[in-house]
Amino acid sequence: MFHATMRSAVEAARTLAQLDDLSRTIWQAHTAETVTDAEAQGLAEALHARRSVIREAVMPVSIPLGRVTLFPPRRLQRAPERSVAIERRRRLACSGPMPPALASRFTQGQLAVLRVVGDEVARHGVCGLCIDAIAARAGVCRRLAQAAIRLAEGDGLLTIQERRHQGRKSDPNVLRIISREWLAWLRRGGRSAALALLGSIGCKTMHPTDKGDPQKQVVDAGPKKGCQGAAVDLDQSASMRIRAGGGSGRAMR
Repeated sequence: MFHATMRSAVEAARTLAQLDDLSRTIWQAHTAETVTDAEAQGLAEALHARRSVIREAVMPVSIPLGRVTLFPPRRLQRAPERSVAIERRRRLACSGPMPPALASRFTQGQLAVLRVVGDEVARHGVCGLCIDAIAARAGVCRRLAQAAIRLAEGDGLLTIQERRHQGRKSDPNVLRIISREWLAWLRRGGRSAALALLGSIGCKTMHPTDKGDPQKQVVDAGPKKGCQGAAVDLDQSASMRIRAGGGSGRAMR
């Protein structure tokens, strides 16, 4: 009776888990001497045959053709043309991304990368862009952008905070500038201290013409300077001497 029931259950099983439960029940019954060795062997063979049929019917879950990962494809950020990338890289490198003493340690492409990082830090306090976005904005490749950031970290200019997640995609690293010289340079808008000081000094606005009331103008009574002023002084002194001489002559007569 038990043998017939178990054989019917084996033939009706639809999953491998059900067959595992039936196999466990059969061998427990064999230990309890409910079934004989021949019956247990027959049920085991039936389980094996049924397991093969179920495995052949199971469709494996695989990656579709043409894709190498289960994650959705990510759009690559890059310059449309090489000439555009070169021009962007040169412009960023020549725009003064950091003080000259620090900029002399890096190449043109690395300076373009650090310019992008500096702009993000000046705008948001930290740089949370992914490495592909930084490379695309700087007009360089991904490897060069990574090397520039690692080199700046080794020189003690910035820190890198990794945001890894176990079992899923990691978030972009967070970059923070810790160099006081670089931060002061960003606060001044990419200018040196001397240029910033000159830019803060003002001057009095000079008007070429006086638009005030001419009757309220103050006339300078002091002696005039220059050639014309000197000629006027000489004329005045000569007339004074003549007047003095004429008066003395009348007194003598």
